[in-house]
Amino acid sequence: EILSKLMRVVNREQCIGCYSCMSACSRTWENALTVEKSAMRVKNYPGVEGAFSVRICYGCIEPDCAAACPSGALTPREGGGVKFEKDRCINCGACVKACVPRALQWDLEELRPIVCHHCGICAAFCPNNVLALVEVEK
Repeated sequence: EILSKLMRVVNREQCIGCYSCMSACSRTWENALTVEKSAMRVKNYPGVEGAFSVRICYGCIEPDCAAACPSGALTPREGGGVKFEKDRCINCGACVKACVPRALQWDLEELRPIVCHHCGICAAFCPNNVLALVEVEK
């Protein structure tokens, strides 16, 4: 039983939509002061007060995004999720279209995927323990 650590939404109902998770991700991985460069998304449900959708990479073992990538820029990461080689990306967007849970984010400026590193920085900055870096079986 080999374990890997992956990000999980553990208390969605506690999300207050503060975007601290997205800000932390953008600052850490993209050196950007915007939530648009985050590898995850928090959105509110239209018409329903206090309900938020939290989209984060599932850490698939056989990721559809990597399988759809024609250039080999996305490859499966050991333990789940994907690795991204920016210089191999041809900016086609096939990866985002292939992601069934719609968790893979797209950088509208650089026209490339924004890949989750399953590092836990988003969970560290969440004030309500909505997210967690948890051990899962490979």
